Amino acid sequence: MQPIRMGIVGLGKIARDQHIPCIAANPAFELRAVASPHSKIEGVVNYPDLAAMLAGTPELDAVAICTPPQVHYELAKAALNSGRHVLMEKPPCASLAQLEDLSRLARDVRRSLYQTWHSQHARAVEPAGRLLEKRKLRHVSITWKEDVRRWHPGQGWLWQPGGFGVFDPGMNALSILTKLIPEPIFPRAARLFVPENCGAPIAADLDLVTASGLEISAAFDFRELGPQRWNIDLDTDHGALKLSAGGGLLTLGDEPVPPDAGSLDAEYEAIYRRFGELVPHAASDVDARPLQLVADIFLVAKQIPVESFEDPLPS
Repeated sequence: MQPIRMGIVGLGKIARDQHIPCIAANPAFELRAVASPHSKIEGVVNYPDLAAMLAGTPELDAVAICTPPQVHYELAKAALNSGRHVLMEKPPCASLAQLEDLSRLARDVRRSLYQTWHSQHARAVEPAGRLLEKRKLRHVSITWKEDVRRWHPGQGWLWQPGGFGVFDPGMNALSILTKLIPEPIFPRAARLFVPENCGAPIAADLDLVTASGLEISAAFDFRELGPQRWNIDLDTDHGALKLSAGGGLLTLGDEPVPPDAGSLDAEYEAIYRRFGELVPHAASDVDARPLQLVADIFLVAKQIPVESFEDPLPS
């Protein structure tokens, strides 16, 4: 079969570190063009924006959207209306209504829309899910703390409305949580710590509960200067499970659980494998639950002002 001819919109860190190498390594895909007003790459045609890319490279089959989330909706809408399949980075959109409208549009134009949650493909998530099928959860505790200056240097869009702040990485934890726990999850209370000069939180403490009464606590923080922590502790009736390294490692008690032989792909390799399955059938895969949970958290949250945050690098 002919490779799926891809275009990428947005040439930030995630596109360069993940999307471009994964496309190059997967024979089912071929990168034909990129669109960015600020940077270029060698070996493909470069355009300043999506409209120019769609007009200048009409043979494109699909578009990967790797821009800040505030503009995902308009970009995905334009790509779908032009007849292209769409792979969309997380966070998906600035609102649930936008994501729902894109899902409707993809159905109407018979094109694939794949809303990616890369942490759901972390190597230890599937093994953890299988272990939980044989156990009853008693409590879940999430610790997702990292240094924003180290992992998101100069990404000023994080602090603007619709940029999600600490929920940009925190949504990774929530995507794993919603994958492991199929029942509805509701926020009971939340505290969002918002710098005086920012439009999005730098930290959050969450009190969640499932429909059956399982209690879940979560602490997100962008100000972690010590060891970086991306952990989910799962207390069960048959001992403790711990997902660490963002879902990459699993321990049962003190014993490490090896990943499946079939789960050794890196997260973005798995994403492109899945997209390659969807496109030939014009099928979509859109999981709105992590975004729904974030939207619900903002509805019940108490905002707490904290001192101004200064990112020393330009946005």
